[in-house]
Amino acid sequence: MSIPTSTSVVESAVIKAPLSHVWHLIKLQDFANFWSALESSQYVKGTSDETDVVQWTFKDGTRLEVKQEEHSTINHYITYSVITADPKLSYSSVLSTIRCYAVTSGELEGSTFVEWTGNFSSDADAGVIQDAKFKRRDALADLAKAATKK
Repeated sequence: MSIPTSTSVVESAVIKAPLSHVWHLIKLQDFANFWSALESSQYVKGTSDETDVVQWTFKDGTRLEVKQEEHSTINHYITYSVITADPKLSYSSVLSTIRCYAVTSGELEGSTFVEWTGNFSSDADAGVIQDAKFKRRDALADLAKAATKK
């Protein structure tokens, strides 16, 4: 019997680096430059000029093709969906957004607040949601390391 679960995940972190340093790293094709779980991230050739599709190859052999759905350099966010996966995913779809905000006052002024959400189709189970939670936490820790390198 499956366990009823929320089909969304939200993870966040305060990265002790300016927004410009963090935002510069948030490009789908460059995720392998900071996310240690990825072997490579590169554009998929043969897609339309109007569509950005990137293949992420994870070190465990999993390959995802992710499509950039929305991008704002003004509001500092990127939204993407998984369009193909090998091996096949156990759920129908997921739409993820990474948002960056400048911390403008207080003890952490000059830092960046980063939020990484995922909204899954209703067939995603608790295991999928937990996996997404921990992958995002690990990726945010890797992003912090990359953004704070001198």
